Amino acid sequence: MAFTASDIVPLSQARANFSELADQVKAGAEKIVTKNGESYVAIVDAQRLDYYHQLEREHIHLQLIDDASAGLRDVAEGRVRPARSALAELKRSRIAK
Repeated sequence: MAFTASDIVPLSQARANFSELADQVKAGAEKIVTKNGESYVAIVDAQRLDYYHQLEREHIHLQLIDDASAGLRDVAEGRVRPARSALAELKRSRIAK
């Protein structure tokens, strides 16, 4: 979603017009609130925020599936080693740090 100048609101203006901003957000806009000229917080519709969180969870699940697939390929191609030696190596590397 592209932002326009009207979507960027100073904190003082957001405080004074919060109800109006909330109505605009509910109608589909997203607002960036600034503090001292820097982006500070965003105001988004609660349903859209839930959707963003769902997308994030799905992205994490896809990454886990990719990692599991890579692990299965390693096993199929013989790139394996005993778990005990791998764990011992991890312990040694943690102690060395």
